[in-house]
Amino acid sequence: QVQLVESGGGLVQPGGSLRLSCAASGSIFSITDMRWYRRAPGKQRELVAIISSGGSTTYVDSVKGRFTISRDNAKNTVYLQMNSLKPEDTAVYYCNVVSGSRWVRRPGDDDWGQGTQVTVSS
Repeated sequence: QVQLVESGGGLVQPGGSLRLSCAASGSIFSITDMRWYRRAPGKQRELVAIISSGGSTTYVDSVKGRFTISRDNAKNTVYLQMNSLKPEDTAVYYCNVVSGSRWVRRPGDDDWGQGTQVTVSS
């Protein structure tokens, strides 16, 4: 079984920056896609960024130019550098990865655990 643990969230003023981390541990086998999602209060979970095993990246339009996803394969960790944060970025952020051709967190599940809270407020 693979576990995912997010960290790095917090309270930041508009225009500020945060760097999120998500570390995978356990019975890891061949991680390919790594993704960041977020869920704002009262809203559905939203895909924010994707990084493939080859390093190609994709972003939701609302974060393009502000967020950067990266990965450290040796550490089985995915990062999300968030700059120029806005109040509308406030959400719980989650990661999900494909390990051994399977999502660690089932996409259809509503509860993905704690994630890491990001609050953007003055």
